[in-house]
Amino acid sequence: MSNEAVIVDVVRTASGRGKPGGALSGVHPADLLAGVLGELVTRNGLDPALVDDVIGGCVSQVGEQGYNVTRTALLSAGFPDSVPGATIDRQCGSSQQAATFAAQGVMAGTYDVVIACGVESMSRVPLGSSRGTAAGHDPHGPRMRDRYPAGLVNQGVAAELMNQKWRLGRGELDAFAARSHRLAAAAADRGDFDGELRPTIVQGGRVVTEDETIRPGTTLDSLAALPPAFRTDALAARFPQLDWHVTAGNSSPLTDGASAALIMSAKRAAELGLNPRARFHSFAVSGSDPLLMLTGVIAATRRILERSGLSIDDLDAYEVNEAFATVPLVWLRELGADPALLNPRGGAISLGHALGSSGTRLLGTLLNHLELSGGRWGLQTMCEGGGMANATIIERL
Repeated sequence: MSNEAVIVDVVRTASGRGKPGGALSGVHPADLLAGVLGELVTRNGLDPALVDDVIGGCVSQVGEQGYNVTRTALLSAGFPDSVPGATIDRQCGSSQQAATFAAQGVMAGTYDVVIACGVESMSRVPLGSSRGTAAGHDPHGPRMRDRYPAGLVNQGVAAELMNQKWRLGRGELDAFAARSHRLAAAAADRGDFDGELRPTIVQGGRVVTEDETIRPGTTLDSLAALPPAFRTDALAARFPQLDWHVTAGNSSPLTDGASAALIMSAKRAAELGLNPRARFHSFAVSGSDPLLMLTGVIAATRRILERSGLSIDDLDAYEVNEAFATVPLVWLRELGADPALLNPRGGAISLGHALGSSGTRLLGTLLNHLELSGGRWGLQTMCEGGGMANATIIERL
């Protein structure tokens, strides 16, 4: 019988706008991650020497995020040099996959105490840096292009293709984006994020404690004024059927941030006098069409429900990452889920999408919501570049 993997705590930085001048843009990504790692062990009174491994997610593993940024961050946080670290890339789901690997290691008896985490500084390491396209490199290679001769597209165009397939209009996308900001602003005003946020000291000694990406004044009129973000003349000629509804307003913004989760066996938590807040119940991962690359959340959710023995009606909340408004809206249609239980504190459109950090960020937001609402079961799922998705079900204890 496997060990039970439990979540003791999850912390994150605030979300900073991922561009020069953003609230966290002056902080090296390794230091961003080091901050949450240090906070995690300090506020739980944990000797970091007890950590068996630190598994981190990061998408653009180049430049300041290269050379295994997770190991750099844990050493920067003052962990003993005996603590190892690894950085993984499953695109937007990188730190969700890190949490899955961490939990599975505990369940297999490989780990007693492990930290799953993630970081992305999109202001300092721009989106796409690791693809090498700026230097003329082809990340796909001839065999991949032979398999998909019609060509692949970026995620924004994939969202547009989904809009066309599921007949989602601009008004529906913008309404969902406005909802995200409204819910996130209300949650922030209530202090719902206080338990997961840690202060980050930036240049000049200023302390960042609030998500910079939430825009409380967002209206349908302001969103309607934004132009399509991904339409070009070449793409319009290639896809004449598209109406081009995706904008900067109904997409997740470029974001800086880091997050971390303390995961251990229930036995070790009891030995250390720590109270588990939730346990990992089920996991699933799925591949999907790399052209419609954002649809994987549908298959991953169906797979995890089948494996868990639960139905969509058994769940008390679901976090479906808002990479684009398109994704959770299509997911709702296909799963027949309750819209009121979807991203109840807003999502990545308002709270940001610091790619490598988003998985553990969603985990913390979901856990805190279950605790405050009294819910038991929570689902987290994320679409991922290249056509993949992760799904996780947790049970609040």
